[in-house]
Amino acid sequence: MKSFLLISALIWADITHAQPFTPVDASSSISFKIKNFGSTVDGRFNGLSGSILFDESNVSATSFQVTVESKTIDTGIGLRDNHLRKKDYFAVSEHATIRFASSSVTLAKPGSGTVTGRLTIKKTTKEISIPFTYVLSGNTIRFKGEFALNRRDFGVGGGSISLADELTVFLDVTATR
Repeated sequence: MKSFLLISALIWADITHAQPFTPVDASSSISFKIKNFGSTVDGRFNGLSGSILFDESNVSATSFQVTVESKTIDTGIGLRDNHLRKKDYFAVSEHATIRFASSSVTLAKPGSGTVTGRLTIKKTTKEISIPFTYVLSGNTIRFKGEFALNRRDFGVGGGSISLADELTVFLDVTATR
């Protein structure tokens, strides 16, 4: 009987703590939209990596620590992408990654929540909040969210007057354990 209780307690402890998930770059998308000369430019980043600890029943144990490789910026036009990798934009030779580290997560209801944390682009870190939805299925979790940010807050784009200040970022992240 004692053995049964001990084994039951160990199993229960294992399923009641935050489970580690690893983002899967190949099945995830970090994309954005921004106006340039009045036309919408779509782009994306690859090289997603990091760690996600997720626990629906104990949201305080949930955290996100993720990066994307800044050099992977892709707008579909090679000359523009090379320009965006330079110092006035993403300065990829000095700042290889864009990083997000959560500080808090709230779940509004099963399947949705908000993550607040520090977004670092180049040498600037700002606190942002990202509303998201999620679907947990077996060993896979998928997060979707979108948020707006001001490129000038992060020193991206210098004084460009043709490029809008505001852009929208779209997240579709698949992670597995």
